[in-house]
Amino acid sequence: MRRLISAKTEINSETNYALLALMFLVVALIAGVLGFTGVAVAAAGIAKLLFVVFLVLFLISLVVHLGSGRRSMN
Repeated sequence: MRRLISAKTEINSETNYALLALMFLVVALIAGVLGFTGVAVAAAGIAKLLFVVFLVLFLISLVVHLGSGRRSMN
């Protein structure tokens, strides 16, 4: 049971990073349209960083899941 709880927490963490990256991307796009180029560049940089973190966490989660050798209950 403990393993399932930690897996759900990891998925939620990855989802949170993805949502943050998307949110900063939207802020960057709006700031760019309004002419706030400094804010747009900063928000785009943060969005890129969070996207990379999300991608790395997803890949680690995928490798751990595939490497566990257990079959799913479905």
